[in-house]
Amino acid sequence: QVQLVESGGGLVQAGGSLRLSCAASGRTFMNYSMAWFRQAPGKEREFVAIISASPSTGTTYYADSVKCRFTISRDNAKNTVYLQMNSLKPEDTAVYYCAVRNTYSSTVTSQSQYGYWGQGTQVTVSS
Repeated sequence: QVQLVESGGGLVQAGGSLRLSCAASGRTFMNYSMAWFRQAPGKEREFVAIISASPSTGTTYYADSVKCRFTISRDNAKNTVYLQMNSLKPEDTAVYYCAVRNTYSSTVTSQSQYGYWGQGTQVTVSS
């Protein structure tokens, strides 16, 4: 059974940093792109970042709202993807989800491209 478990969320002041982790189990995802999405209260879930699969591991793409502040990375040996979040803003407050892309019929920002999702971890940024 495939399982994605996020961790590392919490409460932080504006300008602070957090590092989210997403550990995958049940199968290896080294051949799949992995991404982070987030959903703020009352808003739709939105794309945050994606990192490509092996052998081109390391190719990344970010939403404009987090570019230059967030960094996505992965450790294939640990089957884990990370999201380093710096210079956090109150508008970054949301539940953050990791996801595995297994469909290639639309853009990377579309939730329809992702077949596996974690349960989410809450990030709250106070002003």
